[in-house]
Amino acid sequence: MQTEDRILAILKAKKDFVSGEELSHTFGLTRMGIWKVIQRIKSLGYVITAQPHEGYKLTSIPDRLIPFELTWNLKTKCIGKNVLAFERVASTNDNAYELANSGAKEGTVVVSEEQSEGKGRLGRSWISPPYKGIYMSIILRPDILPLDAPKITLIATLSVCRSISEMTSLLSFIKWPNDVIINGRKVCGILTEMNAEVDRINFLIAGIGVNVNTDRSCLPKEASSIKEEFGIRISRIELMRLIMIRFDEYYEVFQRKGFGTILSEIKRLSYSLGKRVRVHYLDRFIEGHVQDIDKDGALILRLDNGFIERISAGDLVNVR
Repeated sequence: MQTEDRILAILKAKKDFVSGEELSHTFGLTRMGIWKVIQRIKSLGYVITAQPHEGYKLTSIPDRLIPFELTWNLKTKCIGKNVLAFERVASTNDNAYELANSGAKEGTVVVSEEQSEGKGRLGRSWISPPYKGIYMSIILRPDILPLDAPKITLIATLSVCRSISEMTSLLSFIKWPNDVIINGRKVCGILTEMNAEVDRINFLIAGIGVNVNTDRSCLPKEASSIKEEFGIRISRIELMRLIMIRFDEYYEVFQRKGFGTILSEIKRLSYSLGKRVRVHYLDRFIEGHVQDIDKDGALILRLDNGFIERISAGDLVNVR
């Protein structure tokens, strides 16, 4: 842990003035040395009050995705033990993929304040304005077959859905297989990419993009943000921490007990279950009523001719 993080930990824990003399003694630095460290902390956006004969007091934390804040007392077993933060990248998924290919541990999270080439499904782009959203990618190394990878997408979607609902009074729903919807508008998308062989996954990247405090004018007409739907800005730090906590919980349950224990919650929050939808799947369009989501996370559609079709992936639009 860097000196800046260690001093921040003391200031956050004490919640009152800490004397410069105490900090100097603790870290073996001169009073001027402590002052310089405090200035570096303040350059990140922290507000620290300094009083003669009193010392330093932390009075405000910036809404920036700083690893120290994201991991502060984070009680997860796997996800977020290592967080790498950037100001601007092309794509957090690309960065995470390279890290995973070089042996990065499972649970490592890459986050950026901005993406210049944010990626969505089917080659689409993900609008990623700076300091507005959460653009994060999680490295996973699950002991599952490649055909089970879509379950991870649904786990990520559920984790975001639950986190938004816990932080706000908003009802959020899962639009199969990889979107989170509030009031009929998309606020989050998941992009899962993997490196695999025929019978095993080497690693998997769960990319999560959330429109948190983004202005609707910056977004496509079918999209929105949590701020636009909730009416006020919310803390990106708090939301990202909660997403990591929920993902960690669901991922552990998935590994220990299987997908079935999570499926009932996914169904309960489904935006399309029981509704008529149109799915773009394998270069064709299929329309019908959603009957179920099966044990593998696939969509079960009842077509107009009465036949049942099982769809494991696709681009879905609710018709009514």
